[in-house]
Amino acid sequence: MSRYMINTWEPETPSFWQSTGKATAARNLWISIPALLLAFAVWMVWSVVVVNLPNIGFTYSNNQLFWLTALPGLSGATLRIFYSFMVPIFGGRRWTAISTGSLLIPAIGIGLAVQDVNTGYPTMLILALLCGFGGGNFASSMANISFFYPKASKGFALGMNAGLGNLGVSVVQFVVPLVITFAVFGAWGGDALTWVKNGVSKDMWLQNAGFIWVPFIALSTLLAWFGMNDLASAKASFSEQAVIFKRKHNWLMCWLYTGTFGSFIGYSAAFPLLIKIQFPDVNPLDYAFLGPLVGALARVAGGVISDKLGGARVTLWSFLLMIGAVLGVLYFMPQGGVGGNFNGFFWMFMLLFAGTGIGNASTFRMIPVIFLTEHQRAAAGKGKAAQEQAIVDANKEGAAVLGFTSAVAAYGAFFIPKSYGTSIAMTGSPDAALWCFIGFYVSCIAITWWCYARKNAPMPC
Repeated sequence: MSRYMINTWEPETPSFWQSTGKATAARNLWISIPALLLAFAVWMVWSVVVVNLPNIGFTYSNNQLFWLTALPGLSGATLRIFYSFMVPIFGGRRWTAISTGSLLIPAIGIGLAVQDVNTGYPTMLILALLCGFGGGNFASSMANISFFYPKASKGFALGMNAGLGNLGVSVVQFVVPLVITFAVFGAWGGDALTWVKNGVSKDMWLQNAGFIWVPFIALSTLLAWFGMNDLASAKASFSEQAVIFKRKHNWLMCWLYTGTFGSFIGYSAAFPLLIKIQFPDVNPLDYAFLGPLVGALARVAGGVISDKLGGARVTLWSFLLMIGAVLGVLYFMPQGGVGGNFNGFFWMFMLLFAGTGIGNASTFRMIPVIFLTEHQRAAAGKGKAAQEQAIVDANKEGAAVLGFTSAVAAYGAFFIPKSYGTSIAMTGSPDAALWCFIGFYVSCIAITWWCYARKNAPMPC
């Protein structure tokens, strides 16, 4: 038996939690967070790279650039479906190390590819798809951390893991514009690329957008391998976990989490390019990182708030906030290519990102509560053994649902950029896409209220 395997894990038992569980859970959480942050950074690196490709001589159309921005979302979401079930099969420590180490492939690949303007577009598409490794990691990371914490602290733990992990989106959009301005790795990092604008030449090391993450990924992989734990009680086959596909609340929460996290990651991926197209006189990289930063920090706060007020109530208000913010974005955007107010546009987007972040946390707070309540209802009156088994089964199902809903929601990273691109191609503006998003949020409000938030709701949470 591996020395990293923990055979007895009872977080719902107060004495165990205070004496042993809390410190062990915290260690696993604090190793998980930077690994997840790096995963998000690699997943979203194309949101910054695409803005700079035309500057150094790559001749791609706006639609081709939107494809490069969108494809990591498509592959990341698809990988999440499989990653959702990996922790109970392989173990959280082992899978975190493997999945984090896989990020080296796209990071090194991007660093090599952007140094040659003759690199084919199909190669760039493949590298964009490989960045989906970073997107897949979220599903397994959240499932893993959910096993370590008791019901009363799941909102905090999942909010910290996801919220600080989500900071990777903001970090990549803040760090990359800085590190591409000088030779971080000296001769080892390759020659400078020439950026010509308005007759003025500048040196750019766009390869650093990939290379800068390599040492941190290697370190995080080692920390996961030697510092985390596997839980025997979390072991489950795929067939045992597949029962979630028969659960109504799995599918309802997929819909709601697509509205929150799908919005966060989709807006994050497309925000720099949307600014560049709608407000060409504004440098998008001066502002783009602030949206994901607000969303990530709001997620941390949202986890704490949801533990106190209940996930469903907070989710309901989050969607109302998001609708108001999108209406504000529509009001301040240019119409017919003229007018527009960047300050108003920017602050409405900050409000929108805050709403997505709070909603991310509150929906994830709802999931473990829903499944624990459902299993405890079924075990009521059947004795202590049945009630203890109900907690084990609820934790396994809840973890699988956390991963699977995150997989479905991650398609937002594909659909939102592509919706913008399609709307602009067909109508000349992204307005139609934004109106469709509002319609979707209305449906989320209806589901949340009817199933979870109203008085006498069938599953209050």
